[in-house]
Amino acid sequence: MPKFLKLLLVALWLGASSFAAQASTGAPVIRFAMTPAFVHDQHALLAEWRGYLESRLKRPVEFVQRNRYRETMDLLQQQKVEFAWLCDYPYLMLKNEVRLMAVALNEGQPTYRSYLIVPSRDTRTSSVSDLKGGVFAYADPYSNTGYLVPRFEIKRSGVDPATFFKRTFFTWSHRNAIDAVAAGLAQGAAVDSYVWDVLNKIRPDITAKTRIAWKSPEYGFPPLVAHINVSEPDFILVQKVLLDMKDDPQGRTLLVRLKLNGFIAGTPQLYDGVVEMMRLFDEP
Repeated sequence: MPKFLKLLLVALWLGASSFAAQASTGAPVIRFAMTPAFVHDQHALLAEWRGYLESRLKRPVEFVQRNRYRETMDLLQQQKVEFAWLCDYPYLMLKNEVRLMAVALNEGQPTYRSYLIVPSRDTRTSSVSDLKGGVFAYADPYSNTGYLVPRFEIKRSGVDPATFFKRTFFTWSHRNAIDAVAAGLAQGAAVDSYVWDVLNKIRPDITAKTRIAWKSPEYGFPPLVAHINVSEPDFILVQKVLLDMKDDPQGRTLLVRLKLNGFIAGTPQLYDGVVEMMRLFDEP
């Protein structure tokens, strides 16, 4: 069966299951928007996680996947979803419209990094400055690790990021940025450390074609947020189910598959480093 047909059938099944769950319980659907940085193309895992949440929340759950961060932000702003798993950069841009609900633990910490990656044959590059005049792949214009971090490093060295590279292009996901470097389509890219590390475990044949040339400082891991209009009981209910996953056998199994250790409530201070970078670009 062609891949696109498989994906269509899975999407239809997810939608039908959510509709059936709502019809059987009469309860309103809890809608989560997901960015491409998480469980992208892992539809079976997403369906299993949805089922887990439904069984604990006693409510139908719908995951809404979008291919670009801006689209996920729009869903929140238009209140077409109640919750979302965002990158930290969009979270800060929407700080007056959302509440921090949970932060995942990655390798035991609520943090991640930006990896500057280059083709494995490039043994010279040790910073983005070494790629001046080259071809660079950005993940998404609203990505912290895949866009803000490399531009910050360039700008604070006194150079204009807009003219630093010969050519840049967006891949619209960190996985695609890794593929672009592995295939030789770009001389470098900045990617989410979580995505590269997970891919390195499940597809080392791809990551072996790249090399991590530089690692950024740690930043708060991309948060799960709720729209500010979500009721307090719903906020507390969903947050508790996420925080309790690590203490539940089925929840722990899902976390292992997600390559995460659990969720904590987190604090806005986790994202102070991203705020500082945004200020350099005169962003709120």
